Amino acid sequence: MDDPVRLAADELSLMADEKFFVAKAAITKKLRTLLEALHRGLKSELDGVTLLTPDGFDLSKGQFVKGEHLEAFPYQYLDFPKHFDGDVKFTFRSLVWWGHHVVFALLLEGGRLARYKQHLIDRYGIIADPQLCLCLSPSLWEWKQGEGYTLPLTRDRRPEVSAVLAGRSLLKLARFVPFSDAAFREGRLVEIGRATLRSLLPVITP
Repeated sequence: MDDPVRLAADELSLMADEKFFVAKAAITKKLRTLLEALHRGLKSELDGVTLLTPDGFDLSKGQFVKGEHLEAFPYQYLDFPKHFDGDVKFTFRSLVWWGHHVVFALLLEGGRLARYKQHLIDRYGIIADPQLCLCLSPSLWEWKQGEGYTLPLTRDRRPEVSAVLAGRSLLKLARFVPFSDAAFREGRLVEIGRATLRSLLPVITP
């Protein structure tokens, strides 16, 4: 016979907390509205910009995604621009990861990757910003921040960034925004997302 499954008092209390679930639904709806506004803002940032894109790229493509299980935490994200074609990826993802942070990330793999890596080094002086970082995981789908996961793009780190890039088969550049940031209370998250994409354009323009 299977052992009985028992729920702890704090688990039962959470399950019975109607206000929590109502609030979660309301926040989820607000986040979708925020991502829709960001989508419009990113489109505006790219208006008239010539991008160095993979074959078959279509600027009209994008997607909104919502889920519950990114390492057991809910998440919502916008991919725009969005290009996934086998081993070739060219995407800007704006991810809200409950319990962690918001991430604005440029995901690049295959295609013209060698050009993107070279642009990052050649144009490092205009890209370098301690709020931006190079993600160190061998996977594009790691979203943690900190030692071992990210390398801030400070102005003195050009040689280090160049050495890290040398043997990599992908490139992920990101800005992380903690939920404690005043940008949330002040309604500036769309502005930060737009500014992040704008600051990374030298990597993906001719």
